[in-house]
Amino acid sequence: MRCAVLNLRKASRVMTRLYEDIMKPSGLLPTQFSLLVAVRARGPVGITRLAEALSMDRTTLTRNLRPLAREGLLTIERASGDRRARQVSLSDAGLARLEVALPLWREAQRRTAELLGEARLDRLLGDLRAVVERGGERIAE
Repeated sequence: MRCAVLNLRKASRVMTRLYEDIMKPSGLLPTQFSLLVAVRARGPVGITRLAEALSMDRTTLTRNLRPLAREGLLTIERASGDRRARQVSLSDAGLARLEVALPLWREAQRRTAELLGEARLDRLLGDLRAVVERGGERIAE
């Protein structure tokens, strides 16, 4: 079927299963790994800013951050100056979990490149970046 969203979702499910299987020993789902990496890369970061960086809505992001906070992998605190704003930080336990997960993620990346071939993977990643960039432009109109 020539439906972009259907095919993106199917491909996403296949890739997610591959990463889940390989990353299982870390105790992190690929989505959780991505969130921890994003928080680590930005240091203490506001939820709104993090949601924008991940192309997620705030409510979905908050719902996905809560289990990580319950596990002590990150903290969600009030930002100074605004009682409503929340700031997310990676904890020492979160950093330690990332150190366990990173080699597994690299293996998943290697397997993906092996399955698709480097050239196809590069094209795919470029196409996906274009979807995000152009989709963001369209939504902003």
